[in-house]
Amino acid sequence: MTSSAVLKNTNENVKSTDKKAHSAFEYIRERTIDSLNVTVQEYRHKNTGAQHIHIASDNEENVFLVALRTVPEDSTGVAHILEHTALCGSKKYPVRDPFFMMTRRSLNTFMNAFTSSDWTAYPFASLNKKDFNNLLDVYLDAVFFSRLDPLDFAQEGHRLEFEKMNDSSTPLEFKGVVFNEMKGAMSSIASQLWDAMNKYLFPNNTYHFNSGGDPEHIPDLTYEQLVTFYKTHYHPSNAIFMTYGDISAREHQEKFENQALQHFERSDHRVEVEDEKRYHSPIRVEESYPCNEDNLENQTHVVMSWLLGKSTDLEQSLRAQLLSSVLLDNSATPLMHALESTELGSAPSPLCGLDDSQKELTFLCGLSGCTTDSSNNVEELVFSTLKKVAETGIPQDDIEAALHQLELHQREVGGDSYPYGLQLILTGLNNATHRGDPVQLLNIDSALEQLRKDIKSPDFIKNLITDLLLNNQHRVRLTMIPDSELSARRENAEKERLKAIKNQLNDEEKKNIIDLSLALKERQDQIDDESILPKVGLADVPENEAAVSGIENAVKNIKVTRYPTGTNGLVYQQVIYDLPHLSPQHLESLPLYSSCVTELGMGNSSYLDVQKRQASVSGSFSAYTSLRATIDNAQDTNNFFVFSGKALNRNHNELSKLMADTIHTARFDEHTRIKEIISQMRVQREQRITGNGHSLAMTAACAGMNGVSKITHELTPPPPPPPPPLLDERLESSSELESFASEFQMIHDSIVTQPRQILCIAEEQLLNQLDANIEPFFTDSHSTSTTLQLEHISKKINEAWLTNSAVNFCAKAYPSVSMAHEDAAALVILGAFLRNGILHKSIREQGGAYGGGASQDSNNACFRFYSYRDPRMSETLDDFDASVAWLLENKHTTQKLEEAILGTVSSLDRSESPAGRAKRCFHAELNGRKLESRKLFRERVLATTMSDLKRVAEKYLREENASVAIVTDKSNKAQVQKLGLTIQEL
Repeated sequence: MTSSAVLKNTNENVKSTDKKAHSAFEYIRERTIDSLNVTVQEYRHKNTGAQHIHIASDNEENVFLVALRTVPEDSTGVAHILEHTALCGSKKYPVRDPFFMMTRRSLNTFMNAFTSSDWTAYPFASLNKKDFNNLLDVYLDAVFFSRLDPLDFAQEGHRLEFEKMNDSSTPLEFKGVVFNEMKGAMSSIASQLWDAMNKYLFPNNTYHFNSGGDPEHIPDLTYEQLVTFYKTHYHPSNAIFMTYGDISAREHQEKFENQALQHFERSDHRVEVEDEKRYHSPIRVEESYPCNEDNLENQTHVVMSWLLGKSTDLEQSLRAQLLSSVLLDNSATPLMHALESTELGSAPSPLCGLDDSQKELTFLCGLSGCTTDSSNNVEELVFSTLKKVAETGIPQDDIEAALHQLELHQREVGGDSYPYGLQLILTGLNNATHRGDPVQLLNIDSALEQLRKDIKSPDFIKNLITDLLLNNQHRVRLTMIPDSELSARRENAEKERLKAIKNQLNDEEKKNIIDLSLALKERQDQIDDESILPKVGLADVPENEAAVSGIENAVKNIKVTRYPTGTNGLVYQQVIYDLPHLSPQHLESLPLYSSCVTELGMGNSSYLDVQKRQASVSGSFSAYTSLRATIDNAQDTNNFFVFSGKALNRNHNELSKLMADTIHTARFDEHTRIKEIISQMRVQREQRITGNGHSLAMTAACAGMNGVSKITHELTPPPPPPPPPLLDERLESSSELESFASEFQMIHDSIVTQPRQILCIAEEQLLNQLDANIEPFFTDSHSTSTTLQLEHISKKINEAWLTNSAVNFCAKAYPSVSMAHEDAAALVILGAFLRNGILHKSIREQGGAYGGGASQDSNNACFRFYSYRDPRMSETLDDFDASVAWLLENKHTTQKLEEAILGTVSSLDRSESPAGRAKRCFHAELNGRKLESRKLFRERVLATTMSDLKRVAEKYLREENASVAIVTDKSNKAQVQKLGLTIQEL
């Protein structure tokens, strides 16, 4: 392989490249990266020194990001709170909420803001140039000319407020969006592990602190400290502008200059992260974490971490990535195998792997579900495994497989969660933040070629393990021990702190607190002049969705649908089966089967052999269940089972063989392996609850409305199916485990004898070869058709799911209609209208939750209200009801309706990779959502009226049909029982 990047000679290209830059910017260099089909151009603003990196592409989805180096010196969350507050009004746009206002006055494909450990970034993306420029105008003003109103600081950061706002005799409370967000975020054991590990791994620099904010320290931040931080960090001299797409760098720079940079002079204040001082010997520490489980046995976490080299050094970074990959990438790699198969814990730690998001690289590994006295044994397990690898090395094929994964990752065009351009930007941002080469990590072909040469030495991996891990004294062993009383102690400490504050207040100070609360409420209730904000209108909405069509043919009587699209050298393939009729017991085991089937052995190969084969052939290989209500009847369903994989073009033949072998020769006799996988699944799902509690609440609230909603709830994590007592029993008993494995075999046999079809997505020139690669491995074997029929149900749900969480997730749901119904579009708009018009204010701004809203789920025929990381419960449920009354009892402007429609269209036209769009269109067609139906739905969205919204609200959002589900902490059991909710323990 040869390098695909060309660094153009600056002196030879000055004349031609000067034309690319605005006069206020100087050209630095340019690189063309053929493997990504982009050209990266780098510029510097002459007056302030601001950096501009432009990734030129023919992609019409343009992306903008401005990042500021932010280096906190405490855990008050100053950078995080500033990120929120900066978006609450600016010099040119003095309205209290321009960011959220623009989300509904825009056709953006992405809008957000991020606070990392050492930078804060403000990104957005749009397919519409007018919309892009509107957002650019608002973002530039928000970042560089923020008003930082003290009331916004009180709302977004923290404030003191009496329990009854205007009654000083009631207890004091801490309130604030970030305060509650971080209470929720720090309920996650993964977040607590990461925060504690950084505290010890980085004793002297900014990573020692929680950049998001520790809830115990957030109230220590003053408004004056926030303003000072803004003045020193939000200056163009400390800024990095990054853009992607088909708008020229010069055009961007003209706007940067005219709208922001011309008003600044260069600042001498240098923001940077100091290198961490190295330990001369390793340290071992213990901390506690709150755990409200009745049984605290096997709840300890043990994690090892090492501080490695600079993330800005491509050679060091790639070597560390390779080492991490060969040690931990899959179950066949030596360290992961040791962690998965040991009896010392129930699953590998969520922190296993290499972290390259900070200035210096960190390697971590460990175990969850340990006993309190197992730390020494876990450390011995890790070091004995590393020493063995250092002595015997890694098979060459496994090292080649790891390099294969690096190449595939480099080539893949993402864009289904984040826009592809934003992914490229974020790849280069870390280096830019630390004044390294921002282009380096976008083009690793030459570095990979060098690495390919390096690994030919039999001692290469051995030396890496010895140098980076075994002989590295800057390492930490962290033991996190469960404490059932810690949560209560923290809560009591907060109450005592508030009580002490109140006892010291004089009458004037009490009045000031009340005045602040009332002033904030008045500000939240005020109606701003939104006309000062730029907007797009319905006339700017594309007439049709960006759809693609497949080419159908048959291979040995198997239907094959091929989509030609730009995949940058990858092929995506799925084998789709009709889901057969399954017994209730087998249906309960289906999600466990789907998680296991691609992780087990096949034919004469063990699961370890299969894992190695997968790593050398594919980028991923998984299986999942696809269930949707039919387009016109919520009680009827389309049910499929999908095997899905991807590979480099050159490996398509091997990918097809891998998929066929799995389907035809999967084996379920590796009982110990099955036990390991299911145990890991349970641990992972439990750890994810506090990040996805709103999803659990919504699916639980909808579970009684129809068959597909019920099974969606049962088959979707985080609930760990089947019920924990039954699962524990079956895992511990060898006979039950054997029976469990037999169920998997029966499920598998039932699925693979069903009718099937194949989806292939690749570049057009590969299409003719696809059939030839498929034909040898898939035959039209005799198949039966026993389509799964779900029960027709209709019942109300009132449940509370108890877990370990400092915040709540609330949901209220109503049965509605499927996509083809004439009311479905209006219900979708209704969700956006309620969210924009009232719920954002009542749930987030006034209630203090991190998020909340309403949405129509036409796939499951449910309308749901929800809140996320919410300090309240019953009050939030009341706000859901009040939003319906607000809609019905008030007159509303057509502008608000248009904003709801725009937001809906924006979500319909969300960012997609070429392969992601092909998959979406294929599965829409597969589930009866034909292009004509989608077009009709879009037309109904655009034609929705206010009378439609009121009509569907009165028709469907009736209290007698409502279901409620709440995810909350176990300490709130009595509170949810008062609400009449049935208790479900996680």
